[in-house]
Amino acid sequence: MKHRTAILALIAAGSLWGLTVALSKLSLRWLDPSWLTAMRFLIAAPVLAAIGRRGLHQALTPRIFVSGAVGYGAVMLLQNAGIDRTSVSHGAIIVGALPVVVALVTMALGNGTARLPAWFGYAVALLGVVLVAGGGGGGATVSGDMLVFASVVLSGAFIAVQPGMLRGRDAAAVTAVQFLAGASVSLPLALGSGLPHAPGTPGLVFAFVALALIGTILPFWLFAYGQARVAPELAGAFVNLEPLVGAVVGWVAFADPVGPWQIAGALAVVAGILISLLAQDVRAWLPHAQRLIDVALVGVRRS
Repeated sequence: MKHRTAILALIAAGSLWGLTVALSKLSLRWLDPSWLTAMRFLIAAPVLAAIGRRGLHQALTPRIFVSGAVGYGAVMLLQNAGIDRTSVSHGAIIVGALPVVVALVTMALGNGTARLPAWFGYAVALLGVVLVAGGGGGGATVSGDMLVFASVVLSGAFIAVQPGMLRGRDAAAVTAVQFLAGASVSLPLALGSGLPHAPGTPGLVFAFVALALIGTILPFWLFAYGQARVAPELAGAFVNLEPLVGAVVGWVAFADPVGPWQIAGALAVVAGILISLLAQDVRAWLPHAQRLIDVALVGVRRS
């Protein structure tokens, strides 16, 4: 039961993260990229600070603050600017390359030992990003895709060094400080652009609130819950739900054009990530795969 609940939490977290590009796209019809970044962090930071209040003193360090300013503030400014210039499906698939970028940055820092099959997986996934970015339509532009990809590269570097920030500290407290730092970077830019105009419809306000709460606080919380109860490599696999959910939302809800190149690119991203994950240690996956099969069989028997 414990593992089943953890797996459901990880599925929910990956799926909710897949909605963030679509919710950002809707919110950008009301707020510009800087206001969207600032307001998202200003809402989420106090909630996480309340959750991790006992660890706030330990998390308030210049190093953690600077990491949040870059890893959250600069990253989200770039990502929002890119999403404003591209389609939902393009943005979601490109953001889905994040696990590959993290692995490459980790290798560059000398902290990884990826095998040849893993490098093949990285290459396949990055090829998928190129295929998706190369297919236009639906408001997608090369400049928008490249801004999103730049945010992914910067985010990958941030995630690669994040374990050192979290070590021995409360995760909610660290994230709250980093979110506050992200807001401190984006808020001056937002104020410089003038106050946001009134939202055109209540739906835009709902999309923003959903982004701040359901797309930010809830998935981080669910992922932390699941990650604490299963092996790290199994938990990481569920991040790959993000590009799938995001692309489907873009194709269905936003009528983004979908053709052979987009489908091939999406499949390549997912396939590359799976290859790289499996290449790390196939034997380590076998017990978890058996556990997933057992859970599925139990569900079938009960139905």
